[in-house]
Amino acid sequence: MRLAVIDLGTNTFHLLIAEGIDKILYKTTVPVLLGQGRINQHIIIPEAMERGIRTLSQFKATIDSYQVDVVKAVATSAVRSAENGQEFVDKAAETGIHIEVISGEAEAGYIFKGVMATGLIQQTTLVMDIGGGSTEFIICNPQGELWKKSYNIGAARLMQAYFHADPLGEDEHRSILNLLDNTLTDLKVACAAHTPSLLVGSAGAFESFAALLNDGNEISGVPSASLDIDQYKTLSKHLITSTHQERAGMKGLISLRVDMIVIAAIITDYVLEHMDINRLSLSAYDLKWGILADQLLRKQG
Repeated sequence: MRLAVIDLGTNTFHLLIAEGIDKILYKTTVPVLLGQGRINQHIIIPEAMERGIRTLSQFKATIDSYQVDVVKAVATSAVRSAENGQEFVDKAAETGIHIEVISGEAEAGYIFKGVMATGLIQQTTLVMDIGGGSTEFIICNPQGELWKKSYNIGAARLMQAYFHADPLGEDEHRSILNLLDNTLTDLKVACAAHTPSLLVGSAGAFESFAALLNDGNEISGVPSASLDIDQYKTLSKHLITSTHQERAGMKGLISLRVDMIVIAAIITDYVLEHMDINRLSLSAYDLKWGILADQLLRKQG
């Protein structure tokens, strides 16, 4: 059976065509920037909507060329929080792509399934996925999920709300930390109860951290990788205090993440410090891999 998974994220749309977790036939990522401009006003602006529909039309042509049996398309934070999200879903249906808008809790569940497929979960672990619109946290162990929650503190949301100086100003940095203090109270309680010993970052910004820590070379061909915590902390300080131009010149940092990586570093630093975790890993498998794993399991059943 041939499956196509479409992950419609706030920043990027992903298409994955596969016959199994380890048999990927086609994979692409397109920087659609669906949350551009007015994500905090809960609006998909016309230019972003047009880019999204155009990308889905291209995805449909690719899917047809691969003679796919099952297509699963899910939309996350930008669409579920937008007042005109249904308009986008309706326009997408005209291209032949039928979208399921999933809840933050369902999103966290798929992310867990993706990370679980890497084999990384060997002890009590905190999984974090920093998206553009939301950030998901899952506390888990080899037996399954222990706790999960999605928060509207994605990198694009925080960047639009707070990132107005170059480099990021101290007051802006402090405002973000205050927001995290006020938002992540129940995460702290859950971590105190379950005491995870490892933080796993799911794809996205963590792929950029891994590349920057690897002389700018992307880590590919493996589902997961361990990141040196001390080297990460040094990198994080540098990213947070650097200018846009300095980050744009860093090998291994794609243009989409040149500014959002600063927000991702602040969130990651906060979690490591306040959840008292001193081990860090990258999972190359994320939401779309979790959807793939889930669909394969359903078909087998």
